[in-house]
Formats: sequence, C-alpha cells, structure tokens
Amino acid sequence: MHICRRGLTYFQRYRLRVMAEHHVREYVKRVASIDIENYPEWDLTKPLPKQPVPDLKQTLETYLTVTKSVVSPEEYRRTEILVDDFRREKGIGQVLQEKLRQFAETKENWAYSWWLDDMYMRARLPLPVNSNPGMVFPRQHFETRRQQLRYAARLISGILDYKTIIDAKALPVDRCRHKEKGQPLCMAQYYRLFTSYRLPGHPKDSLLISGMDSHHIIVACKNQFFVLDLLLNYQRLSEDDVFTQLERIADMADEGAKTAKPVGLLTAADRTTWAHAREDMMRDMSNRESLDLLERCMFVLCLDRGIPISFNHQRSVDETSLNVRDDVSLILQMLHGQGSSVNTANRWFDKTMQFVISRDGSCGLNYEHSPSEGIAVVQLIEHLLKYMQEVHEKKLRRMQSICELPQPQQLEWSVSPGVEGTIQATMENIDRSIRDLDLYVLRFDHFGREFPKKNNMSPDSFIQLALQLTYYKIHGALVSTYESASTRRFRLGRVDNIRANSPAALEWVKAMVAKNEYTDHEKMALLRKAMGWQTQTMTQTILGQGLDCHLMGLREMAAEVGLPVPDIFTDDTYRKSNHFTLSTSQVNTTMDTFMCYGPVVPDGYGVCYNPHPNDIIVVITAFKSHAETQSDYFAYTLEGSLLQMSELCLKTNQEHEFVADKVRNASLQNGPLSNESLELPAKKGRHLLHQHGTDIVQSNGHAKKDLE
Repeated sequence: MHICRRGLTYFQRYRLRVMAEHHVREYVKRVASIDIENYPEWDLTKPLPKQPVPDLKQTLETYLTVTKSVVSPEEYRRTEILVDDFRREKGIGQVLQEKLRQFAETKENWAYSWWLDDMYMRARLPLPVNSNPGMVFPRQHFETRRQQLRYAARLISGILDYKTIIDAKALPVDRCRHKEKGQPLCMAQYYRLFTSYRLPGHPKDSLLISGMDSHHIIVACKNQFFVLDLLLNYQRLSEDDVFTQLERIADMADEGAKTAKPVGLLTAADRTTWAHAREDMMRDMSNRESLDLLERCMFVLCLDRGIPISFNHQRSVDETSLNVRDDVSLILQMLHGQGSSVNTANRWFDKTMQFVISRDGSCGLNYEHSPSEGIAVVQLIEHLLKYMQEVHEKKLRRMQSICELPQPQQLEWSVSPGVEGTIQATMENIDRSIRDLDLYVLRFDHFGREFPKKNNMSPDSFIQLALQLTYYKIHGALVSTYESASTRRFRLGRVDNIRANSPAALEWVKAMVAKNEYTDHEKMALLRKAMGWQTQTMTQTILGQGLDCHLMGLREMAAEVGLPVPDIFTDDTYRKSNHFTLSTSQVNTTMDTFMCYGPVVPDGYGVCYNPHPNDIIVVITAFKSHAETQSDYFAYTLEGSLLQMSELCLKTNQEHEFVADKVRNASLQNGPLSNESLELPAKKGRHLLHQHGTDIVQSNGHAKKDLE
C-alpha cells in the first residue's frame, strides 16, 4: 500500500531525503576516518603528480631484455641493431624523447588518450568475450519472481545511496600498498562508472561522459528495454516504489516477449558493423530517442532468465549431481549471457555498468572496460554489497512511497531491413564466438597468498612465475605476457604492463623441468633471481617507469610530429612483443566474488587470478578453435606448478633448518663440524604431488596432454 507524499512540507521532504542518505554517509565516513588515521602524513588537498616520461636508455634496455626470451637469436640480433640505431646520439629516438617530454608538460597525463585509443577505442572486435569482463557476485536464492525483483530493488536503492557519495566526489581515497605506502591514488575511474558510455564509431569508438544529472536507469527484460525513472517531482523513489515499477516492467516484458526484436545484439557486433548500423538507426526519431536514453542512463539492470544445469562444465560432476550451477556456468552468464537464445540479447554491452540478476539467484556484473580497471570496479562493488547487507540487517527506515507512479516507458525501435540483416548476422557470429570460448575456474585450496609471504616471496610474483612454468611445460617456450600494473599514483593514471617473460624466468623454468640436472638449492636460487626481476619490474612500472606506455608514446609522437614510423616499431620483434599470448591480471576480492575476461589473441590464454589468504581462484580462458590451447588442461598444469613450487620451498627450508640445527648443536658442544656431518639424511621418497600434479612433471620436461 502506497503512502502519498501530498501535503508534506518542504522540511518534511528534506528530512526524509536526509534520513535516506544518512546511513551511507556514516558508512563512508567510518571507512574514511580509519584511512586518515592510518596515513596522516599524506595531504589529500594536494594534486597528484603527473606521470613521468621514463628514461629512454632504461626503456630500451628493458625492451631488449624481455624480447630475448621470446624471439630467436637471429631475430634478437636484428632487433639489437635497430635499437642501437634508434638510441644513437642525436638519433630519431632522442628526438622523439625530447618531443615527448615537451608534450607531457602540456598534458595532465601524456599517456592517457593514446593509451585509451590503443587499448580500446581503435579495437574493432566485439565487446563480449574480447573486451568486457564479467564478475560473479555472492549467490542469492530466489524461490519466486517477487524475491528476484525485491533483491533488484534493494540493489538499485543501494546504488542510489552510494551514488550520492560518488556524485559529491567524497569516496574514501584509495592508497598505495607498495613503495610510498599510503600515497593517495587517482580516483577518476570511480567517478566515470555511472556517467560513461562507449559510443561505436569508425575508425575508432569514443568515450562519452554524460555528467551526473541523469536520474534514470534502463532495465533489460526478455530482450526488451525499459526506462525506470528514479526521480519523480524532485523526489527519489523509495525501495518499495522501485519494486512496484520492476513488477510492472516484468509484466510488460511478458506481454511483448514473443514479438520483441533482439536489438541489444547489435552491441555484440564488431565495432565497425555496429557503428554503421547505429548511423542507419539514427535516421528514425524513435530510435534516436531510445538510443539517447540508453547512452545517458546511470546503468543497465538485466533481469535474466534462469540457466539450466546442463550448462555446467563437463567436469563439474558434483555440482551437476546436486542440481547446482557451477562456477563456469555462473561466470559465462556474466561474461556474455550464454547465447542469443538465452540472455545475450538481454544486454547492452556499450554501457559501462550492467548489473545482472537472474531468476535462479545468480547475480553479477558485465562492464565495459574502457572507463575503468577491474580493481576500481571491485572496490566499489564490494563497498556496495557490504553496505546493502548492513542496511538490510539493521532494517533501516527507507523513504516513504510516492502515490500514482507513472507507467514505465518501453524503448521503441524502428528496424530497417538492413539493420534486421545486421542483427541476424550478429546473432550467428556471437553464438559462434560463445561456442568457441573455452573457460575453466580453478579453485586451488592447498594454500593461498600467505604461503609465499611466509617464504619471503611476493604472492603476485609467485603466481606469475607459476604461470610461466605452466606455459613452458605445455608449449616448451615462453611468450609475451601482459600483467596490468596500476599507475594511479599519477593524475589520470591507468595501467602499464609488467612482463614476467624475462630471461631469468626462462632459465628457472628450464631448470624446473630438467631431469636431475639441478639441485633444489640451485632451482631455488634461480627462482629468487626470477622473482627479483619480477619485483624490480613491478616497482619500476608502478612508479611510472614502465616499458609499454613509453614505447607507445614514442611511436605516437612520431605520427604527431609527422615523422616516418621508426624501424624499431615495424620490426617483427615489436609485433611479437605485443602479441600477448598470456594476458593476466590479479583482481583481489574479499568476498565470494571473482572476475574474468577472454583471451586477447586467437592462440592465447586469459588468466584472472584472485589470491585469498588460504586459497586462490584462477579463471582461465582460451579458444577451442586453437588446437594447442585448452583451459582445463592449463588449470591442472598450473595446479601442479604451484604444488611443485611449494614443494621446492618446503624442501629447501627443511634443509636449511637441518643445517642450522647441526650448527647450533655443535656450537653448544664446542666441537668442530665435518662436511660429512652436515650431509642431509636420505629421502625416503619424494613428496607426493596432488593427483593432477603427478602427471605434470615428466622425464622429457613437458606435460602429457591426457586428462581423460
């Protein structure tokens, strides 16, 4: 039953609004006060520094180092010659370096626009699978449609509460955790999440920022799109009001389901095709109005159909027998909707934030990647989910309902024969792409990030080197590896690349797969050396001295000033160095959530890992069309690599402890120690590896591809 606000005074309406916003402000204030107490030395009123232009000599030395492990000796010698010519005194490299420094002085961030175009706007591949990540939220349990819509209303109200802080730019400031610990990070990514939209174009897309005055969202239901206005007569809708409107939308969607055209599939087309289709659609006024409402909305809410258990991975025997959806099925729904006949047409992939709430209780997010990195999205989502739970548990009083709610508006489309043909072609293409995606979720529960820490190792470096070892076991070589590293300590900072494929890593992985050629101490020394490289490169990169953005800047600067593209950038080695067969990212969460994305090249893997204190979640993707890549096989090999590395740590630690005990006992007895007395006791057998790990370390140094 609705309670009218008619007759309420301005003061009463104002008081209701303040009460609705009070709790979220207290929540954020509580988090922010802890933050300030921990890092009192940093002045948050000072602007962040500009991203520096790295040293040319150091960049080129790093480039030669990382390419040496992935190209042939002949290719490397040719690249050395090109690099020497590029960096010679008063050569083209030094000219471009000086031009880049001058350019950087005129920009807030010299790399941002070039990087955005290079990574996203010029890319022509479809967004689902190839660009947009998916994220799984903690599972919900809905027995009825009303429960699904109640949760959706609570989510919307929670976002609106939290958006008051975002709009005021009052979020607690993120802090550096490494090098200059506590230094403030750029928060610009957060403030783009509910205001941005990726507009298709040719030859490149553009990122639209709509401002913070939008008060509507778009609800997708059964492949139809509806406008849900969240402000009426200057009053925000209560949670009950939102629920009422969602019920109306669900009823309207039921009525129109049979005749609805799957227009949302257009956003799953390649970017040039979608740009041309959009130009065609913009000739019609109803289409222009519908597209404008989509492009200006805060976010899209997708009310999905439930997914059958038959979509589970073939190896998820336990979940399937219990009639429970597995991790693979859940994340695929968030990543692409699982096909045009399921939920893929119930999306608008250009919108930055798409929240997914399925009838069967699976919930999550699909987000367009260009405005923000995964870390910022995860931070905001976890704050939001925790806040929603706090409000729900305390049963805080919500705003009163408004009477006489207007009927939600359904978006109307006029589809020409040409656009109709594009929709049909896109349907076939996206379904083919979805069938081609090979995804597996590894929940590694033998140890988590605390194990490397106890061995004085970086958890991230430990996992990155496990990935190098895994790839080498399967393919017998190292490849160019992308690991995003945040540069948010600088104004408008995004990411640069940490490359784990170093000569030190190659030397170590060869030692790990060799049969009886290296002692455990030698393997551990090589592991420490490879980790030293990884840690040093990570530090340089987060401090603005990364390789990839600098080389991109020098290349773009040549075009900017009208110079020919230097030979170093037309060299085949440069192409290979940017063919990221291993695309990796660490995305930490504190809740039972995880994220994933597709491979970035046809013969590659996408690896998104989430190390918890005592376990690690790893989502691996590949393409079935490439015969040499297989996600579940990579996962099992990775499990064996992690166990092999932990065994190496435990064995060398035990040996150190044995020698230390001998020395301590001898010093107490004041007796000399002979070399023989320091010999280790004979092993009664190797430590047993996990049942999958035993198949990984073979006598020829490679893994057998036989999982059946």
